[in-house]
Amino acid sequence: MPIKDILTVLDLAGDQPAAKYALEFGRAHDAHVTGLAVSFEPVVPAFAAAPMPVDYLQAAHEQAIAAANEAKKDFDELARLAGVTNESRIAEILTGGPLENVLVHCRPTDMVVIGQANPDKPEPMRELLIETILFESGVPVLLVPYIGSKAFQPKNVLVGWDGSSTATRAIHAALPVLEKADKITLLVIEKKATTANGQPGADVANYLARHNMDVTIEVVTNPQAGIADTVLNHVSDNSNDLVVMGGYGHSRMREFLFGGATREILEAMTVPVLMAH
Repeated sequence: MPIKDILTVLDLAGDQPAAKYALEFGRAHDAHVTGLAVSFEPVVPAFAAAPMPVDYLQAAHEQAIAAANEAKKDFDELARLAGVTNESRIAEILTGGPLENVLVHCRPTDMVVIGQANPDKPEPMRELLIETILFESGVPVLLVPYIGSKAFQPKNVLVGWDGSSTATRAIHAALPVLEKADKITLLVIEKKATTANGQPGADVANYLARHNMDVTIEVVTNPQAGIADTVLNHVSDNSNDLVVMGGYGHSRMREFLFGGATREILEAMTVPVLMAH
């Protein structure tokens, strides 16, 4: 299916790299782009020895709404300049509380675009937002580095393939993007050489080739670095402008946690990463 509806979660500070990517991406795919600003409402600790002053709570509420409105205003101007059909919204949530008010906006869309956590400009619950949207929204998530991206229409794409259902879903979600790419590299990382007959990844490469895609398979056996470093090193050495991969994680007491390789890539990513779970 073509990508015709995109939602981007806005940054509350900075230059809105995710929103810029979403708008340019939307223009390339003739898609409607919605900007969602999240207002993080203050939460009163249950163990507080004394009631929180009403003035403090009101001021914190107004500050949260003002930050969301400013991000919304920035998006509206970026969208106007981009000439893309658009709208903008605000979702209010309690800091540290459930994110259902965000998820209801994410589910009826083709893709969610969100920025990587910026250590220089930290925002409340950014990592939890990313994890929850990836694991609970049911739609693919495109993460944009906080340093931004020079390429808004990926031409040299790296696809991580391990035969899993999450990698399969990521490839299917990325088909409209892959069809516009000039070069696709299917990266297969094996801890040890396989004894199975045939080229690892050949079946999925043939599948993509039937969609008229130029696909090259690269197999890395017994890598000297971990999976995340192997992927990131390939991106650096081959100037890939997008990574497509499955997003791995598990649930512990209803708290979503990224798998090790997924977290490492998201912490050190230098190009956008399209994930599905």
